Amino acid sequence: MRRVRCAIYTRKSSEDGLEQEFNSLDAQREACEAYVASQRHEGWVLLKAQYDDGGISGGHLDRPALQRLMADVDEGRVDQIIVYKIDRLTRSLADFAKLVDRLDAAQASFVSVTQSFNTATSMGRLTLNVLLSFAQFEREVTAERIRDKIAASKKKGLWMGGYVPLGYEASGRTLTTNPVEAETIRTLFILYEEHRALNLVAREAERLGLRSKRYVTQSGRDQGGQIMSRGHIHKILTNPLYIGRIAHKGTTFDGQHPAIIETEQWERVQAILSEQSAIPRGQFNSGRPTLPLAGKLFDISGERLTPVHTQKAGRRYEYYISHSLKTAAAPGEKGSGWRWPAHALEDRIDAAVRKHLRTAILRGLVLNADPQMLANMIARIDRGDLDLLALIDRVCIGRDKLEITENPERLSKALGVPVIDADPDCWTFQAPFTLRRRGVETKLLLEGDSIPRDETLLRNIAKGRAFLDLITSGQSVQQIAEESNLSVRRVQQTLEFAFLSPDVVRQIVEGLQPASLTADWCLKHEIPVDWTAQTRLFSAA
Repeated sequence: MRRVRCAIYTRKSSEDGLEQEFNSLDAQREACEAYVASQRHEGWVLLKAQYDDGGISGGHLDRPALQRLMADVDEGRVDQIIVYKIDRLTRSLADFAKLVDRLDAAQASFVSVTQSFNTATSMGRLTLNVLLSFAQFEREVTAERIRDKIAASKKKGLWMGGYVPLGYEASGRTLTTNPVEAETIRTLFILYEEHRALNLVAREAERLGLRSKRYVTQSGRDQGGQIMSRGHIHKILTNPLYIGRIAHKGTTFDGQHPAIIETEQWERVQAILSEQSAIPRGQFNSGRPTLPLAGKLFDISGERLTPVHTQKAGRRYEYYISHSLKTAAAPGEKGSGWRWPAHALEDRIDAAVRKHLRTAILRGLVLNADPQMLANMIARIDRGDLDLLALIDRVCIGRDKLEITENPERLSKALGVPVIDADPDCWTFQAPFTLRRRGVETKLLLEGDSIPRDETLLRNIAKGRAFLDLITSGQSVQQIAEESNLSVRRVQQTLEFAFLSPDVVRQIVEGLQPASLTADWCLKHEIPVDWTAQTRLFSAA
């Protein structure tokens, strides 16, 4: 008799009730276990591994337990998936089609305990599609009702949740003022009226110790409290929430929360912002802005990198990409080449030019400059008074270095002194770099840049060890969950980080772990207790 290895998958959309001793996930599992037991004569065997997703919607496939389950299916460790109802597996027809393709490829299948049909027949497949259609319809109707409720509530001036903005605290369906943070908001508006430049406001805010709002996410991550960037400050200055208004889809309504900024001051700031935005970063060509390195970037084969942009949720994302990525040979075929987030690349090139220019000045590549004048030049460079990207003629991006050519005439004009009339190669220099990938993000690190550490992963390790100390002192997982305001499931997942080997933790602290080894990856994969097995697993991550 063929042995059929069965894995039970359970899911609940919300976390309500998951803290109970016997919850919805347990009920689903109990029914599925009984069904597997009834099929023992067919060779069905229940696997010990549990695949439970608590508090996660079925409208997408980005679920830790489901991802682990499908990985086990792909590796041939599961023959049959058992679910209480089809909508526990997915509520999307498109997602279901993807799952079926993976199951077919692995010669595996699934069974619904409460919905009996045979997908081997045309009628069975029709029944399945009808059930999934209704599940998807139910999800979409629910989403429409929620969107309508949010719109109606915002028209009444109610706060509909989300991250609480700096300056306020949540109080039911409205906001109350946080006096300390409100003073930060008022200071930012005053600074912008005084300086009329976001970069100067950001620099002054950092000097004054102004920080973004600190908060703890539902997953227990401590975030915020960081230096505010220009973009963050711009978002604050343009947020009508601070004059007592609630924004929704381009329209604002009178809010039920107190204003922090007077309307007159807010309108003055908007007028300055509008005036300053008339000359955005970069140059204009027929009224259309271009990126500052457009036409100056090339790859190692001499191919020019083209500036492109995309729009998502009203936000503009800009990139420099190789020409081959724009001209794939056939539909669906991917070209090869560079694709850089524009402003991140510009910042690193700016840093490379800044470093080289300081060295060039100190080496005496300018004429008629006394020591005080040289010190003033370096100070201007360090303060960011010069548009360094405008001094560049060409940048070639190699496999492991940037080759940057500066324009001596523009440099002379910017510094206000003549430069040495020397070999043009004096103004071409190389800046070695390494690529650091973390998930889908790629960072370019110049020599001397510190390796970015995964602070989220480190926080999870610290929290996991703290939870382990509490357990060894006699506390239960339930008690820890209640005291930490987390679900039992989240505490159990976090505890796994406490069993990482010292070598792995050292690599994470030094930023040398595999790029794909993130907190999310650990949550989606079963981490062995054996340290040798951990090393093998993470090296393949």
